[in-house]
Amino acid sequence: NHTKITEFILVGFKSHPGVQLFLSVLFSTMYVVTVVGNACMILIIRMDSKLHTPMYFFLENLSILDICYSSVITPKAALTFSLGRRIISYNGCASQMLFFSLFGTTEAFFLAVMAYDRFIAICNPLLYQIIMNKRLCVFMVVGSYLSGCFNCTIQTGFAFSLSFCDPKEINHFFCDVLAVMYASCSDTLVNEIVMLSVCGSIIVGTALVVFISYGYIFMTIVQMPSAESRRKAFSTCSSHMLAVSLFFGTVFFMYAEPGGMSSPDKSNTISIIYTIVIPMLNPFIYTLQNKAVKRSLKNQLKRK
Repeated sequence: NHTKITEFILVGFKSHPGVQLFLSVLFSTMYVVTVVGNACMILIIRMDSKLHTPMYFFLENLSILDICYSSVITPKAALTFSLGRRIISYNGCASQMLFFSLFGTTEAFFLAVMAYDRFIAICNPLLYQIIMNKRLCVFMVVGSYLSGCFNCTIQTGFAFSLSFCDPKEINHFFCDVLAVMYASCSDTLVNEIVMLSVCGSIIVGTALVVFISYGYIFMTIVQMPSAESRRKAFSTCSSHMLAVSLFFGTVFFMYAEPGGMSSPDKSNTISIIYTIVIPMLNPFIYTLQNKAVKRSLKNQLKRK
């Protein structure tokens, strides 16, 4: 029973062939929208010199990250549904988990960094250019990726140190950490403790940065003398608050809910939101609620 496993079978959303085809078309469409939407956001920021500020530097990097994040999961899932080939190699599964953990963790840090950027912009506007200099912005982006590397190395290393027996089925549509652990025939107590400690501290830590930053932001906005200044300050934060709510809301629900591993169907559905839907929605959230981006887009369309 403990022979070397060379492949796994992904059994998430296994149903009628017609439903599988629908899921394949849906995932493929969402992936195309994700890539096109985020690529357009990157081009808009790159082509407009007025958007070469720390806020849009982070937004550009978030768009790059979302393309990578979605690319790890969605194309493989769409092919799985369309071709019915649910087999993924051992190394392929490990690689998918590694990059999924890397980009997912990095996104959490990016959202925290962007909240801090808005905190400095609204609460310390006169010092904004001095504090949020190019060196600090680059350092924050690199630090976010290094934090992602730290977490993904631990999670993947611990998950694939487990023993896997027949049937080698993973009840998910990709190699999620929880799903792979649940498919193991080893005692996963240590892995669960490590995952709870590392992932929990990252999620709680980044969420605290966001909540504390917005706590100070709201207090500053309330004290502003004019309604116009309050409206302008709030409009610069509204899109980011929506993105943060979607991301941390689903992640908290997924990993903090007791018994999350025992309800794979619910886990699969929620996973679609933070792995596929959120990367697709981010460019629309930041475009539709951002006057500067909309103005830049209109100007570039007129030039064309």
